[in-house]
Amino acid sequence: MKSIGYLFILVIMGVVSAEILAQTDSLKHGKPDGKAVVGATGDTLFFIYSKIGASTAAERSLRISKKIQKLANDDFVNVDSIVAIKYENAYDIVYGETIIMSVTEDDASYYGKTAELFSNVVRESITKSIVKAKESRGWLKTLLRVGLMIVVIGVAWLIFWFIGKGYSKVLQYVDRSKDKWLRSLSFKDYTFLSTEQELHLLLLFIKVFKWFVYAILLYITLPIIFSIFPFSREWADALFSLIWAPFKKVFTSIWSYLPNLFSILVIYFVMRYFIRFVRYVFCEIEAEKLKISGFHADWAMPTYSIVKFLLYAFTLVLIFPYLPGSDSNIFKGVSVFIGVLFSLGSSSAIANMVAGLVITYMRPFRIGDRIKIGDVVGDVIEKTLLVTRVKTVKNEIVTIPNSSVLSGNTTNYSSEASGAGLIVHTTVTIGYDVPWRDMHQALIDAALKTEMIMSDPKPFVLQTSLDDFYVSYQLNAYTKEASKQAMVYSNLHQNIQDICNERGIEILSPHYRAARDGNMTTIPADYLPKDYKTPSFKVNVENTNDK
Repeated sequence: MKSIGYLFILVIMGVVSAEILAQTDSLKHGKPDGKAVVGATGDTLFFIYSKIGASTAAERSLRISKKIQKLANDDFVNVDSIVAIKYENAYDIVYGETIIMSVTEDDASYYGKTAELFSNVVRESITKSIVKAKESRGWLKTLLRVGLMIVVIGVAWLIFWFIGKGYSKVLQYVDRSKDKWLRSLSFKDYTFLSTEQELHLLLLFIKVFKWFVYAILLYITLPIIFSIFPFSREWADALFSLIWAPFKKVFTSIWSYLPNLFSILVIYFVMRYFIRFVRYVFCEIEAEKLKISGFHADWAMPTYSIVKFLLYAFTLVLIFPYLPGSDSNIFKGVSVFIGVLFSLGSSSAIANMVAGLVITYMRPFRIGDRIKIGDVVGDVIEKTLLVTRVKTVKNEIVTIPNSSVLSGNTTNYSSEASGAGLIVHTTVTIGYDVPWRDMHQALIDAALKTEMIMSDPKPFVLQTSLDDFYVSYQLNAYTKEASKQAMVYSNLHQNIQDICNERGIEILSPHYRAARDGNMTTIPADYLPKDYKTPSFKVNVENTNDK
């Protein structure tokens, strides 16, 4: 019975199609050429002669043919749901939400029928074409699809097998050749990557690449398998879009961002070469090739650092509007949050930076100067915006915050040493029994005998006080070696002792007592005459008895 029913449908469809073709042939004389609507099996169902709106007859027939073919490929289509619905002055052939075509009075007039009657004829023609296409496919096509699926799986498995074999071969080759072309990556005494580390990274890269190829192959194979069966074609589209959509979005975003990227590159390169030009100018000032009145050479590089920082900040301001997401509220919120954290956590750092700038332009010292800051005496070895580092005479590196330097007193021993010279001074206390002129000359001679003491200007002596038991003599001498004060003072004190001993001047103060009668002098034996003898006690007896 079912076969008889299908045969009856085919006969009816053939009769209707013949009727339409006969009517078309009878109407062709003096009328426009019709555009054939092709059914699911490739046969001509009817012709379209008129256009609707901007769509020509050819465009309409092409769209209708595609929609019929799409419905025929749908395994779950229900042909009984294809209906003709009146809409305004036309009848729409509809399946679900899909409008297959619209039949107007103009379309029907070429066949000598009304729009309602012609729409029913067209609907039956489309329905029968879809039914015929499905019957022609049947179980043979299903077997063909299953076979095709098996072939795809077999090819994919074969490719997986070859990849696994290739991976094993590559590992064997790397193991054989690692000693030939793997060398430690090092610079001077530092090794960035040893041979073992390079081998480990190479094997890791090969392994990741293998799994990446597996993932790509699997991603390609699954949509192909899903596309074989009509009911799973949507799965293939969904799987493909699941992976491709993010990549597409990224590529689209990059493509849209290219103009902004070019703007950023232009700003970067312009500012980069402008900063180089500024650096060249300040280097010329530092080398004293370019002299600016009132601007010292040692200001050049600190000023360049400040100008460079300002130029980088200006560059960031210019680039900021072109950054992706710069106009989003989240980006702005994060920027404000970072700014608040920076302002709260860097108050002392900012104070040191400001102090460093002030110190730079105050010029209290330079690199290499011997200075005294608080209780620290040493040579300046580093001066930054945050700290000043001093190396003491004991080779101790003392780091002093710039805020402490600015708030305290700084003594610079080197600033005048190269010019008029630094005055080194020491005080000696001598008893009143020594003539002051002899003492002055002895101290001056001791200074002139000392290395690194200048003879011009000549050393001089000041009597700073007349105390209860002694006179304070201050010796002042000039030297250009400010960084060698410890050695200068040591040699000077030695020479003072030698000269005083040679000239018979005893340094007894402040707390040295000696009884002269019966006691040896305090002068060392090397300075005494060879015939020197310890004086005897003197006893004076006064006789008051006349007898």
